[in-house]
Amino acid sequence: MKRSRPPSRTRPPARTGSRPRSRSRSRSLNVRALVALAVMAASVAIALTMPVRLGLDLRGGTQIVLETKSTDTTKADREATDRTVEVLRGRIDALGVAEPTIVRSGENRVVVELPGVQDPKQAADVLGRTAQLTVHSVLGPAENPADAAEGKTEAAKDGERVLPDESGQSLRLKDATLTGQDVKGADARFDQQGGAGWHVTVDFKDSGSDRWAQVTGEAACNPAGDPKRRVAIVLDNKIISSPQVDPSVACGAGITGGSTQITGSFDDAEARELALLVKGGALPVPVETIEQRTIGATLGDEAINAGAWAAVIGTALTALFIIVVYRLMGALATVALLCYGLISYAALAAVGATLTLPGLAGFVLAIGMAVDANVLVFERAREEQAARTRPSTRSALTAGFRSAFSAIADSNITTLIAAALLFFLASGPVKGFGVTLGIGVLASMVSALVITRVLAEFAASRPAVFRRPRITGISSTGPVRDALLRRNPFLMRRPRRWLAASLVVLVVAGSGILVRGLNFGIEFTGGRLIEYSTATQVDPERARDALADAGFPRAVVQSSGDGDLTVRTEELTDAEAATVTKAVAELGGETEKVRDELIGPSLGEELRRDALIALGLALAAQLAYLAARFRLLFGTAAVGALAHDVVILVGVFAWLGKPIDGVFLAALLTVIGYSVNDSVVLFDRVRELLGKERKTPFDRLTNDAILQTLPRTVNTGMGAVLILASLAILADDSLTDFALALLIGVVVGTYSSVFTASPLAVELHGRDAGARPARRGGGKGRGTAKPGRPDRQTPASRTERQEVP
Repeated sequence: MKRSRPPSRTRPPARTGSRPRSRSRSRSLNVRALVALAVMAASVAIALTMPVRLGLDLRGGTQIVLETKSTDTTKADREATDRTVEVLRGRIDALGVAEPTIVRSGENRVVVELPGVQDPKQAADVLGRTAQLTVHSVLGPAENPADAAEGKTEAAKDGERVLPDESGQSLRLKDATLTGQDVKGADARFDQQGGAGWHVTVDFKDSGSDRWAQVTGEAACNPAGDPKRRVAIVLDNKIISSPQVDPSVACGAGITGGSTQITGSFDDAEARELALLVKGGALPVPVETIEQRTIGATLGDEAINAGAWAAVIGTALTALFIIVVYRLMGALATVALLCYGLISYAALAAVGATLTLPGLAGFVLAIGMAVDANVLVFERAREEQAARTRPSTRSALTAGFRSAFSAIADSNITTLIAAALLFFLASGPVKGFGVTLGIGVLASMVSALVITRVLAEFAASRPAVFRRPRITGISSTGPVRDALLRRNPFLMRRPRRWLAASLVVLVVAGSGILVRGLNFGIEFTGGRLIEYSTATQVDPERARDALADAGFPRAVVQSSGDGDLTVRTEELTDAEAATVTKAVAELGGETEKVRDELIGPSLGEELRRDALIALGLALAAQLAYLAARFRLLFGTAAVGALAHDVVILVGVFAWLGKPIDGVFLAALLTVIGYSVNDSVVLFDRVRELLGKERKTPFDRLTNDAILQTLPRTVNTGMGAVLILASLAILADDSLTDFALALLIGVVVGTYSSVFTASPLAVELHGRDAGARPARRGGGKGRGTAKPGRPDRQTPASRTERQEVP
């Protein structure tokens, strides 16, 4: 009967209608190709002309975070902090550090990055000193010298104060006549002719010049040798010079000309540092060092090499996997992945982002997300190809891109939410991870939806490919889908059993939090962490005993990397840190400090609070987005599964004794964004099936959605596992725990989307459907036997009447 139809009469109209459609497709393909070429050309140009800035953890150096403090007269607000930044910039420029970075962070913090500076002590001293330069008239010797010896420098009366001079003699000083604001400049000079050695020449502004003449004129009225003839120059509450006014200066006239010299027993370094502090100006408010990180250049080079190898090998394994599964389309997706790498690099350079070590991991991780989008498209194309009576590879691809777009957009938006939270709430290198992850997600969408589509549709339209559809990799539904459809297991027959199994896993993992407790890193507790590379390997137990003998009984000593040693203690001064270094060097011989991190207790408390806020906001944001995009039922089920994943991941790390630090927080938020992708894809399919099969029971419909999306879940999971395994094995030691957390998250997230989120949605839907007839007062209803079916008293359709005997 099929052959008896007159195809010759029906084909001409079809051809006439197909020509405009074909021209429209060609026009769309050309537009996409032009867009792809423009993006790639711009990316190549940016990559060749604008290098990416490397963070200190990759190139080595010191990062110092300063916090401004309010005083009785000045509030540490945004304006005062901005003035502090300008003063600090002048000091840093005078230090001669290449390519320094100094920016205000928030209301009252300043972040200073000093590349190449391996000994932060001098830099921290220069930056942290308030340099409160004041000039005082001397009222005479102090009546009670013990006041100065004991540090009693508070005002006695009328602004007077007592301070010891250079020789230790206590002097009573009048209230300040000049301050650092009156200073125009200062220079360190060497007096070769007079033999005075190094001295500092200070130039005053106009108002300061008059005041200097006044104070020296008053001092000149006293006889030579009298302490009252001296003028005290005080820096940071310490008399640095108290010279006698020269006998040639007349009483009341003073030293005019707006310039003077500070002399003393200075060497060249002391004179230059004093000139730097005076010339840099007084900070408007005091500052406190709340965070300090030092990374050795060698460690940075090793991290770059390890991360690059992880990226190359992970990408190669992922490319091999998708080529085996999707053949020609997989090969074209691999080309798009390479384009993704170039686009991401160019985007990082264009926005001026700093690539940190966690950011490098985010760059590699986004490769898996780019694979995710390609797999979604190819799996939908397989379904479209199998559903058509006269299949066309290109038409199946077009339908696949169209059908998969909503799921791709939803899953990437949830990851962007996590990236945004990391950027706004995290600090240090972890903030760089949020930036890189966000850029990687956007670049992966361009790679999958534009470049892959141009390459795939162009290849599918070639006659050689049209004649051999099997080489495309989408002509069949694949062995996993075929096996599932052949067996058609009803996984959602008893959803409560799956929920009970999930609860057992949750309790077992979560009990680690109560039994073992959480091993918080110094970001959350405050303290100091120093990593050493020693000539000979040091046993942690011996190092622990040596540090206890040196006065640090609570130091935590662990092995790290290839024979390195990590010492974690409470907050240490630089002198105490030097004692720790000496104790380690006595055991390990030649010792190099490769990492040094200092977190103040106030910052640790703040980071703990921000971590909890970030976690709560992540779950709330996912719920709000999914509820708005789908239904509250789906959003509740997905967020319930996410909470399940979070508790399991934290519990596993508690059992393993792994540190809960900023890098772990980045991994946790990434798991929240990444693992929800499976739930989004699943519920997107459930929503699609609800529109087509309204009479199908909800549990059966959810089961069908699971079977249809499971091949995608398996394939994307494999891509992510290959990437993360490469990171865990090849990347830097500090990223091993990061990759481990993400591996656990991927596995648990894949499980929970199918066996936690889906059963939870079925149970919530069943309760909601069961409550509706009760609210309506009735239930005549055997019409509610199917959970997804409303109880409406409407005439049955013809089909229903035929089924009734």
